[in-house]
Amino acid sequence: MPSQRKERRRTEHRNAASKNLDRMSAIEIVRLMNREDRKVAAAVARELPAIARAAEAITKAIRNGGRLIYVGAGSSGRMAVLDAAECPPTFGTSPELVQALIAGGRPAVTGAVEGAEDSVENAQRDLRAKKLTRHDIVVGITASGTTPYVLAALQHARHRGAATVAITVNPRTPVARLAKILIATQVGPEILTGSTRLKAGTAQKMVLNMLSTAAMARLGHVYENLMIDVKASNQKVSDRIVRILAEASGKSLSASEHALRQAGHNMRIALIMLKHGVDAQDAKKKLAAAKGNLHEALDK
Repeated sequence: MPSQRKERRRTEHRNAASKNLDRMSAIEIVRLMNREDRKVAAAVARELPAIARAAEAITKAIRNGGRLIYVGAGSSGRMAVLDAAECPPTFGTSPELVQALIAGGRPAVTGAVEGAEDSVENAQRDLRAKKLTRHDIVVGITASGTTPYVLAALQHARHRGAATVAITVNPRTPVARLAKILIATQVGPEILTGSTRLKAGTAQKMVLNMLSTAAMARLGHVYENLMIDVKASNQKVSDRIVRILAEASGKSLSASEHALRQAGHNMRIALIMLKHGVDAQDAKKKLAAAKGNLHEALDK
């Protein structure tokens, strides 16, 4: 128990460089923050092998029919909500495929919910409502490594046989014992003591970017480095889709726009049409024969 209290305080260590924060000018503050932020990428770099293992575990879970479920509280939970929300428009995935649970539910996305992160019962209830299975993967996000809501969620996931990943800045905390894969980005003390929305939050965002992007690329939701499954949510994105298709196919914007209309705005079908010079029906057959694998369909 004493070691847990010691680890809990690690996210509240004071940063010697910012002890005069209240007397600094604006330019001094932002320069200091910029210097501290440079440490984040280095801390993430040290965890790249673990991040890659987690990305592969996510890929495996989804290929086996599972889902990626993020779990967090406070600013960690908000990071999770943001990453999950970006997956459907970016990668064309179902909103069910990547989900986020935040302690306190929807109200906690925009405000603090008193006592939410301390509720073990709510974590278990929230995951039960998701009908968690052994095919799913649960990623717990907690800067301190001791958040009860996240710990309870990972414990529940283990009992259900689901894969588990933890993202923290403290490696020797309870969360490390509950996760099969531990990602511990040791970024050092914040310039505003205990405000883990700063360096710890930046590290979390970087890791989540890597996990979702790497997994979706491995799952075939990108073509080369293009968003082949991006969904049109407004005119700007609709125009971008035509440009992506033109770039991928090497054809003109007008030809790409025409193919896209013929393909029912399915960019994969349109790309096969343009690359192989076939109509939409034949392109659909090629993609079906390749079981949805775009590269295989284009190679045939």
